[in-house]
Amino acid sequence: MRIFAMIVSKELLSFLRSVMLVLLVIYFFTADVYIAGAGIQIKPRNVVVGYVDETGGGVSQKILARLHKPEFRQPIAFLSQKELSNAIFNKEVMVGIIFDSDFAKNYRSGKKAQINLLLDATAASQSLTTFSYLQNIVFDFQEQNFPLEIKSHKLFNQNADNHTFMALTELLSVITLLIVILTAIVFVKEKEEGTWDIMLLMPVDSKITILAKSFSQVIIVMVGTVMTVGFVLLGAFDIPLNGSFWAFMLLTLLYSISSAGIGLFVAAVSKDVMQVAQLSIMIMMPLIFLSGAWTPIYAMHPLFQTLSLFSPLRYYIEGTESIFFRGTAFVDLWPYFSGVVILGILLYWYGFRKIGKLF
Repeated sequence: MRIFAMIVSKELLSFLRSVMLVLLVIYFFTADVYIAGAGIQIKPRNVVVGYVDETGGGVSQKILARLHKPEFRQPIAFLSQKELSNAIFNKEVMVGIIFDSDFAKNYRSGKKAQINLLLDATAASQSLTTFSYLQNIVFDFQEQNFPLEIKSHKLFNQNADNHTFMALTELLSVITLLIVILTAIVFVKEKEEGTWDIMLLMPVDSKITILAKSFSQVIIVMVGTVMTVGFVLLGAFDIPLNGSFWAFMLLTLLYSISSAGIGLFVAAVSKDVMQVAQLSIMIMMPLIFLSGAWTPIYAMHPLFQTLSLFSPLRYYIEGTESIFFRGTAFVDLWPYFSGVVILGILLYWYGFRKIGKLF
């Protein structure tokens, strides 16, 4: 009951009394996410293309040869459309091209030749740019008066709306920054206001104090997340929620706790709010860059791809995208939950010990 009383009567009320801080949090959970979703575009790099070629080569290979670096990697061959579809579902391939057995024969005889195209439209700009490249290739062949038609099937984001991807990614980045900064500030304000010694004299165990202060900020972020999902993601952008909302909230809770551990560390080494801001940016920006929030993991240098395994935000982003866009079942989300939980335990344990030495 003591920890509940501290969270509600002290920390949350203290947050609500700080009007500017409340407005700042509301801004990040509303306007910032909306602006990111409405205005940011991503240029594709190292897009992975898979293909099924039942023609035996020839014309199909000439088309594939037009896909080259830096926009595309070397196309990967698959034995069947089922294998290719599974690779797209598992995020191993972004674009799938299928040449059926009659493609080359119809192409050379002047009949209607068809290319089937599968697009993972989660990241709409990359998939649509690939589609545009293939259209240009087709136009080159059409100059030779060969009839050719491309049929595309967009997966996970049927309208190829880039706003859905960017708005969701921005929300996850906002959650990361806010939980770290808010957790650190709630301790550092005690130092700045000269109430740190008074806090130490409270008839409450230091562990309860640390838990109450950190979990109060987790509650604030969780409330902001619900507000953003309801008003911005599902409201303004009409983002599809194909999976479980409660699975997303549980993943967000676990991730917020792991990020709160980073905030505890920042609070332990910071003397004022300015240092909190500086250290938070220095720590969190590399984690965001390595998470796939702004640059897909597969487009990074191999060294950075390895380092990204130590970013809890990577697992949070991949898990959230699987819930929203792919509708992945809860039981199949265990790799993302495992990554967040393991790294979360380590981060929160370290931050808890670091701040605990000041009590």
